[in-house]
Amino acid sequence: MQAFLYGVGITMLYIIVAVGIMLLARKYLTIPDELFRKILHFILLGAYIPLVFAFETWWMSAIFAISLIIILFPALSVAGKIPMFSAFMNERKKGEFKSSMVLAVGMMAFSVSICWGVFEEKYLVLASIYAWGIGDGLAALIGKRFGKHKIKWKLADGKKSIEGSLTMFLCSLAAVFTVLLMRGGISSTMCFVIAFLTAVVCTVAELCAKNGMDTVICPISAMIVIIPMVGLF
Repeated sequence: MQAFLYGVGITMLYIIVAVGIMLLARKYLTIPDELFRKILHFILLGAYIPLVFAFETWWMSAIFAISLIIILFPALSVAGKIPMFSAFMNERKKGEFKSSMVLAVGMMAFSVSICWGVFEEKYLVLASIYAWGIGDGLAALIGKRFGKHKIKWKLADGKKSIEGSLTMFLCSLAAVFTVLLMRGGISSTMCFVIAFLTAVVCTVAELCAKNGMDTVICPISAMIVIIPMVGLF
């Protein structure tokens, strides 16, 4: 129990401090809406580090993530009925923030259970999530600011640009390569090969994903590539 409470304490301390700072900044500083959304996105990605390294076992980490869903769903359901909350969080549609958070935290529990629980590879939790998360966050910013060449592929959602997708690919490549190097046990050349293939798959998956489902589709796509290849090499 003490080990579980330690992990909960470290993770919650990070979330409370990081989110608290951003909410204060949102209130007193002029932060563009899209930038604010993506900073919250990156704060959530940062929570994976204590989620993986502050807990002794995968099931403690997974239980914590599931507990967050149980708490967040009713809390955000009530908050979503307050117009001021929706405006403050810059929701594009009603309930968007709630659904995004529940999906994201749900992927925390799922990725921890599969990568760490089944395959005993805690670093692959980070690799799978960051293969999507870092690139997705920056691609949205780059795409909206510099995305002049829209991708017309019929399977794409019509909103993605070449500039944004290229950003997604490069960030995914860098993130997976870095995490695999930190994990060790694989040559840098093979780390690059795995990262390259993962980046290709995640970029295509993100390009095709609609209605915010990239939060689920991209990490799972990354797992499908990374887990067997790490096991092979």
